Amino acid sequence: MSAAPKVSSEAYVQGMKEAMEKYLASVMEAVNQAPDGSWVAGSEEQVRDLSAEFRRQAFEQAVQMRVNAAEAAFPPSTQFDGRQTSGK
Repeated sequence: MSAAPKVSSEAYVQGMKEAMEKYLASVMEAVNQAPDGSWVAGSEEQVRDLSAEFRRQAFEQAVQMRVNAAEAAFPPSTQFDGRQTSGK
């Protein structure tokens, strides 16, 4: 059995670019919305939740891209037309 194809880091980064930019903008927004004098305490929980969601998305995307690459490496199967042959 041959090894499953790898996915380039560049393709992965490109595929995650929009999600990463949204995540980073959300982190900055959370810190900006925190009360003055409480930037850390006022945003830490929200940033933690944003980070957990981004981590989930990043891992899910990486695994899905690897699955897609592995599936693409296999030739398409022949279509079964529902008829049986007697083998005689």
